[in-house]
Amino acid sequence: MWSSDRRTFLRLAAVALGGAGLAACGFTPAYGPSGGAGKLLSQVDFTDPRTRDEFALTEQLAERLGPPNSPRYRLEYGIRTEVLGQAITPDNATTRYSLSGNVDYTLRDIGTNAVLLTGRAASFTSWSASGSAVATQTASEDARRRLMVILADQIVTRLLAQAGSLPQ
Repeated sequence: MWSSDRRTFLRLAAVALGGAGLAACGFTPAYGPSGGAGKLLSQVDFTDPRTRDEFALTEQLAERLGPPNSPRYRLEYGIRTEVLGQAITPDNATTRYSLSGNVDYTLRDIGTNAVLLTGRAASFTSWSASGSAVATQTASEDARRRLMVILADQIVTRLLAQAGSLPQ
C-alpha cells in the first residue's frame, strides 16, 4: 500500500513534468508576459449595440477584454437566434423552449479597416415555461442573456487563441 505522502509526491512530479513539457513545446499562457492577450486587452472597440442581445454580448466582451482605451481593433458581429419548443404536452402546450444562437464576428484593424480575424461562435440554452406568464417571460430573458454570455466567452477565447497572429 502506498502512503499518502508518496502519492502526493508522484502527483506533484507529474504536474511538474507536464508543465515542463508544455514549456518545451512553446506554450505561452495567453495572459502571461508574452501571451497574445496583451494585444487585445483594452484594445478592442465594438460595433454599437442596438438590441438587447447585442447589449448583453458587448457587455460581456467588454468585461472579458476590458473597456477600449485608444482601441486598435474593432469587433463587428452579427447575431442570429432561434427559439424552438422542446416539451409539448398532450393538450399542445409548450412547457420548455430552447434558444440556439450564433454570432459571426470580424476583427478589423481600425486604422486600415483590414480584416484580421473572422469566426463564428454557436451555442444554445433553454428555459421552462411551466410557471406563470411573468416567470416564463423572466426565464426567457435570462436564457437570452445567458446565451449572449456563452457566445461572448467563446469569441474571446478564440480571439485570444489567435492573438499571436495579430500585427504588432
